[in-house]
Amino acid sequence: MLHDEGGTGQPILLLHGLMGSARTWRRHVPWIREFGHVYTFDAAGHGRPAPAELTTEAFVEDLASAVTIIDEPMIVIGHSMGALHAWCFAAAHPDRVRALVLEDMAPDFRGRTAEDWAQMVSSWPQPFATDDAVKEFFGPVAGQYFLDSFDRRDDGWYLHGDVSTFRDISEEWGTRHFWDQWSAIEVPTLLIEGEFTITPQGQMREMAERPGTRYVRIADAGHLVHDDQPQRYRDEVTAFLVDQS
Repeated sequence: MLHDEGGTGQPILLLHGLMGSARTWRRHVPWIREFGHVYTFDAAGHGRPAPAELTTEAFVEDLASAVTIIDEPMIVIGHSMGALHAWCFAAAHPDRVRALVLEDMAPDFRGRTAEDWAQMVSSWPQPFATDDAVKEFFGPVAGQYFLDSFDRRDDGWYLHGDVSTFRDISEEWGTRHFWDQWSAIEVPTLLIEGEFTITPQGQMREMAERPGTRYVRIADAGHLVHDDQPQRYRDEVTAFLVDQS
């Protein structure tokens, strides 16, 4: 589940979002590799078994077990669910993380439910027969994200996990907050939010009030900021990584 993407120097770990995979970072690995030794990671429940309990703590400890081979503090770059796992990992294992890049994720979604979303996902016309069918259904940006994540079988493309698992991961976020974990970390952090974000309004700006945190909002970007506006994302992350060198 941990993939060595090569490079030299400081370790940099990339964590994908819900319903994603390590492969969703493949267009960004080459330039990120210029700043260190890059690793990608497939979260539990995404093409491999999920934890017995679908709690953020269980996913974080699964991650912690996977990265024991990395023997120095990492820069962790996370998108959405991967961003949440990144800062919760930093809170639980402060000696393992030296800096964070967190994309389009906030600490408090209480009151939201994933039930309608899960029903919508269950209605997707699987299998998708061709690459073009995936892109036509989801659009070019999300379509490529899912092509990088779905399982390819003889008859087409299939979701790479159980809808109930994805639903329950998201449902947990509607029952609790993660402000305490955010407040516990002290490492330099870059927060990136898309103009058309999924996060509750103002929360990422509030996160940026913590010392050592920089916030940037990228115009014309949806939730997949790094794929929606890849050059702007690259410019912001590059500047941050240069500062960490």
